[in-house]
Amino acid sequence: MRYLVVHTQNLAKNFGRQTAIEDLTLEIEPGEVYGFLGPQGAGKTTTIRLLLDFIRPSSGSAWILGKDSRKHGAQIRREVGYLGAEFPAQPRLTGIDFLRSLGALRASWDEDYTRSLAARLDLSLEKPLTCCSRSELRRIGLVQAFMHRPELILLDEPTRDLDGPALDAFYQLLGEARAEGQSIFFASASIGEMERICDRAAVIHNGRLLAVERGVKLRQRALRKVEMRFAAQIDPQVFTRLPNLADLRLEDYKLRCTLFGDADALIKAASQFRVTDFISQQPSLDEVYARFYGVSACAA
Repeated sequence: MRYLVVHTQNLAKNFGRQTAIEDLTLEIEPGEVYGFLGPQGAGKTTTIRLLLDFIRPSSGSAWILGKDSRKHGAQIRREVGYLGAEFPAQPRLTGIDFLRSLGALRASWDEDYTRSLAARLDLSLEKPLTCCSRSELRRIGLVQAFMHRPELILLDEPTRDLDGPALDAFYQLLGEARAEGQSIFFASASIGEMERICDRAAVIHNGRLLAVERGVKLRQRALRKVEMRFAAQIDPQVFTRLPNLADLRLEDYKLRCTLFGDADALIKAASQFRVTDFISQQPSLDEVYARFYGVSACAA
């Protein structure tokens, strides 16, 4: 069997009568940024906790970096990078003391590199954790996940509480990690994040795998709600013949539609007229699930 950084086979987890994960099979290649898309309650956090042996599966198996997660959980947790949905910080420590305590448990930890990561995320490590904002704690969590240059990094909702500059720095780190051959497992409820950064993405609903999509396919059929206002009357046929528009409505000097994939043809068509306003919005995850997978994300 080829080497996989993550391989699960029919993984399942029940909490009493409640099924959290059912028959989950994943294969993640070395060097991939692999998305795990689903709404709250879909099973993303449970899956990551199973991979790291924080909890045990009801059935099935998980192999991480070629190791059985049940037999080698402690070793796996030392080797990989991990940021949970909620980052547990030790309040009596400063940021650097906290990171040093973790670094002592990991191979190839470099304090200079750790400080450089913090600087890129605009983060002071001398500040007591009790005085840190949610955004600062999230950034400390990202630093500790990347600081030992692990072969595999598991991230659960990593962009939560990040602002614009920190978000840009995070995406740069992901790109560099991919270029260096590291693998990223990225759980999120944002289809926009999946489109932007993932090589492939697993789509999960109520603990079951709906599909595994290539990032290029997600980008090609990305949904956008678009509204345009024009300075004068427009010819509707200019837009009705565009193949990647749906739900097209023209009222007075206003156009509303759902755009699939590339916006180039729409923008070229609109450029024939004077556009006074342009609004583009990403649809809800529920709309994406309903249109492409025939289920309601809200039911998860």
